[in-house]
Amino acid sequence: MMDFAQPPRRPRAESIVPMINVVFLLLIFFLMTARIAPPEPFEVSPPETRAAEAADGTLILYVGADGQVGYSSLTGEPALEALIEETAEGPLILRADAALPGPELARLLARLRSAGIGHIDLLVQAGG
Repeated sequence: MMDFAQPPRRPRAESIVPMINVVFLLLIFFLMTARIAPPEPFEVSPPETRAAEAADGTLILYVGADGQVGYSSLTGEPALEALIEETAEGPLILRADAALPGPELARLLARLRSAGIGHIDLLVQAGG
């Protein structure tokens, strides 16, 4: 006689779709909340101070020890022109190198003031 009984069922594997959904949601969350900053146009070592406050602003002008200026991905005169066009967004953060000569900094500040940029914060780093 032949046995026509149902073969035993294998247990159903759990679906990984909910786990994939959670991973994608976390990825979207971290991408939306992360602050992605553009790279610096060149290396700058700010002057040190004993008491430093956090600088707040979106416009950052980099000034090297040789007086070269950089804004976003631009350097030189195009960087200054692009910065002057975008000054309506908020205060300017000046990230100048500690080795920048004072007269060079004074000339740059006078030029920025004449272009209508009134609020400039000099970025420093906390040190000894």
